[in-house]
Amino acid sequence: MTKTKILLFLISIFVFQSFIVSVSSTAFAEENQNPMIAPPISQSQDEILEAKVTKILEEKQIVVMDNKEQLYQKLEMMITRGSLTGRTIAVENGDLPTTYLQRYKVGDQLVLTYSRNFQGNDVYYITDYVRRDGLLLLFLIFVGVVILIGRWYGLTSLIGMAVSFLVIFKFILPQISSGRDPITVAISGSLFMVPVTFYLSHGINKKTTIAIIGTILSLVVTGILASLFVEITRLTGFVSEEANYLQVFQPGVINIKGLLLAGIIIGGLGVFDDITVSQSAIVAELKNASRHSTFVDLYSRAMKVGHDHIASMVNTLVLVYTGAALPLLLLFINNPRPFSEVINYEIIAEEIVRTLVASIGLVLAVPITTLLAAFIFARKSEERTKLK
Repeated sequence: MTKTKILLFLISIFVFQSFIVSVSSTAFAEENQNPMIAPPISQSQDEILEAKVTKILEEKQIVVMDNKEQLYQKLEMMITRGSLTGRTIAVENGDLPTTYLQRYKVGDQLVLTYSRNFQGNDVYYITDYVRRDGLLLLFLIFVGVVILIGRWYGLTSLIGMAVSFLVIFKFILPQISSGRDPITVAISGSLFMVPVTFYLSHGINKKTTIAIIGTILSLVVTGILASLFVEITRLTGFVSEEANYLQVFQPGVINIKGLLLAGIIIGGLGVFDDITVSQSAIVAELKNASRHSTFVDLYSRAMKVGHDHIASMVNTLVLVYTGAALPLLLLFINNPRPFSEVINYEIIAEEIVRTLVASIGLVLAVPITTLLAAFIFARKSEERTKLK
């Protein structure tokens, strides 16, 4: 094992341990500070419980409003988490009119909201499924595939991912939540995440360093464009329900427009990683294949590959954003209003600005990184020639 790999391994262990300790301490603190799990529970207080369906006591079709039939179930459930752990209860599902109703079966793990009504009687509502087991299984498969195929760099890339989560949840989100400028916080977090995650994922070498510089320059351009066109298009950032909730719970604390810009900047990081590292690696390989290649040769040949890279990545980016906004787009597909009016809605305009700004930054990242790589590798060749 080389010195570089040993250094990366030690860094990986340190970061991974820091991440685990940090997440564990946060979870422990939240669990101990959560007033909902401390019995007894007051009448005005709701508690979130988890329970498992042990028996279907009753299942039938009932008539609700407007003579419509609806599924009704009476479920026997065992509380598995919360202040009532171990208690067996009966919960009704479908006793009230609803547009979307799930049919539950024995063995389902469910989330319940527990409260007491004005008469002091216990009231339970099924609010969701418990999904942790499925998420954990998927995560373990992901880790296994990455390590099996990527081997050493697969492992270090996972450590890099842990670093990103650590920075986001321990620095970026708390800083924004406390009222700091979201753009400044996002840029500061990115300046730390980019070199650490790049070196962990791709190794400490000249190729990776060039990719880091190219990524940072591309992020600066993307940030400037995002700021400019958010102002030009008069986007407010209040189009999402989450933004409105933040304003209700923390009025005046968080800059919602700045939060929109910060999201665009952070969202571009992953895409820039792929394209800047690829272009830098292409130039490095071209130089290895032809030691006497000049700056112009390296740049022109790498850009031929870069053109294909741009076409595929822009298409990918558009499809990713379209997939994320598919329910929204379906709402407008049969809209009787003209296209010129629909596209003017902020909920649509925000996605357009987000997609186009990220795409422009992506396209510019190719020549920026290729230019840097060609200049550095060509200069290295010239220095060797002079020494001879």
